[in-house]
Amino acid sequence: MNRIKNLFAEKGDRRVLSIYFTAGYPTLDSTLDIAEALENAGADFLEIGFPYSDPVADGPVIQHSSEVALRNGMTLDVLFDQLKDLRKRVSIPVLLMGYVNPVLQYGVEDFCKACQSVGVDGAIVPDLPMYEYETHYRSVFNTHGLSNIFLVTPQTSEERIRKIDGLSTGFIYLLSSSATTGKNLAVSENTESYFSRIAAMDLENPTVIGFGISNHDTFVHATDHADGAIVGSAFVKLLGNADYHAKIAPFIQQLKKG
Repeated sequence: MNRIKNLFAEKGDRRVLSIYFTAGYPTLDSTLDIAEALENAGADFLEIGFPYSDPVADGPVIQHSSEVALRNGMTLDVLFDQLKDLRKRVSIPVLLMGYVNPVLQYGVEDFCKACQSVGVDGAIVPDLPMYEYETHYRSVFNTHGLSNIFLVTPQTSEERIRKIDGLSTGFIYLLSSSATTGKNLAVSENTESYFSRIAAMDLENPTVIGFGISNHDTFVHATDHADGAIVGSAFVKLLGNADYHAKIAPFIQQLKKG
């Protein structure tokens, strides 16, 4: 089993916390330092975003981080070069997250090979169509031991969720809403109904909730309904502080313990 499967197989009653941040932000060479600090602080797995100039699902905080990262010179080539030392410094699961255009430009097989060579466990490519993945790229991902993570929204049909469950090899990413990143998790009857509907499906894969998780209360609420939760915009906002490194451990402690 890869690191993602091991994490969820061994989690017990633990509420799994994932942190997203953008590679190359706030500085070009900060990626591995942040990753190592997050593991030391208690994050359970990481999502490292590779920036793209036209993000469609990201709110202003992550959009800004991507703009800065691109100005700093971050590319997939630069990122993979930085990640050569990943497994010397980080032992928890690491996924790359970004849009399909840079992956296609890099070459899907080359991308998967590079992920395998540096020890990346999975990829989240929200705009990679499920049909394209299944018919063209699934075998490439599998050959290189890379989990492809699919996204589910409150509007996703049960039929499609079942299909996603059958294609998944890591976890299923549940968007708390159809809004962009950075919106607060709105607890409503509709949200509760959505989470309960997914839980009742008894899926084969673990579920992780993202979008709107920003503090201890929203983390606990999300992990009452799923195996884990992802914090993105709130952490990326923290990285905008000059003394961000000293704030990482307290931020993770607050999320996990309040």
